[in-house]
Amino acid sequence: MGATGTIGTGVVRRLAGDPRVGSVLGLSRRPPGPLPPGAAWAAADITATARLDRLFSGADAVIHLACLFQPAHRPEVTWRTNVLGTERVFAAVARAGVPALVHASSVVAYAPGPRERRVPESWPTHGWPTAPYPREKAYAERLLDAFEHRHPGPRVVRLRPGIVLGADTAPQQRRLFAGPFFPTRRPPRPLRIVPDLPRLRFQALHADDAADAFCRAALGDARGAFNIAAEPVIDARLLADLCGARCVPLPHRPVRAAVDAAWHLRLVPTSAPMLDAVLAFPLMDTARARRELGWRPRHSAADAAARFLHGLRHGGGRTPPLRRRLPGGGRLREAATGAGERA
Repeated sequence: MGATGTIGTGVVRRLAGDPRVGSVLGLSRRPPGPLPPGAAWAAADITATARLDRLFSGADAVIHLACLFQPAHRPEVTWRTNVLGTERVFAAVARAGVPALVHASSVVAYAPGPRERRVPESWPTHGWPTAPYPREKAYAERLLDAFEHRHPGPRVVRLRPGIVLGADTAPQQRRLFAGPFFPTRRPPRPLRIVPDLPRLRFQALHADDAADAFCRAALGDARGAFNIAAEPVIDARLLADLCGARCVPLPHRPVRAAVDAAWHLRLVPTSAPMLDAVLAFPLMDTARARRELGWRPRHSAADAAARFLHGLRHGGGRTPPLRRRLPGGGRLREAATGAGERA
């Protein structure tokens, strides 16, 4: 599920090229465009497709990547996909007797944590209650707990990646988190600044490394939860170095107020509660993924961020969610419908 998104495109490509894999069926709402040899596609919407178990029948593993971040102003829509749709996927896996389920959770599912030490997979997954996406990811964790209790047979893996970055994914992520008014071209050097907010530190990884982790989880025999992220931890100073910009300390409250006003005016898609959640992310310990999945990121977090910044100007994928320009007007369409609407 979610075969055309940030991680799904890489998962389909890797599995299709793996000699251990006989066939790959990518599921998504919209056609993916050209597929690699060995991969097929079927239309599926986890909120509407009548019998998902028919699509899952005979599969050795289901990788559930489908999620919805927008429309940010209508949380009942994202809840329908991220919670109710996820529940339907889990139920279909059980009915179809699929022996392995790999679920895409996220760092956003974690409760706020310390910044001076790394937290293991046992850290509470309560999310940030006032932001829809973390709340929904946390609820999906509870659904997965219930699934494991009711169905002890299937092997269940939940991966919790940091922020996934890449050149091909940059246009989509610009639409999701920054909106239509974010400049694509870098301003002259004297005008380049990166705001340095208190607690602005996060973990990231390249989209290809995230796809590798999901493939390892599907093809191996590991069970349980795994944190996945690359080094180093990204902060404002690192971003400023990558952008050739100045790092300017800013207080939290005025910035939060500005974000809140811009969100209510539909100028940006990211709400103030989501900003609060990002600043509360714990730093994750990834030792278990390295030890039990044999996963090692090929790209550093700094390299992933650099490729993402390059992708803002030149990137974009071939699947509908990753296209550089939305059909029917591009950024004008984004602005007309309001930042934070489903794209």
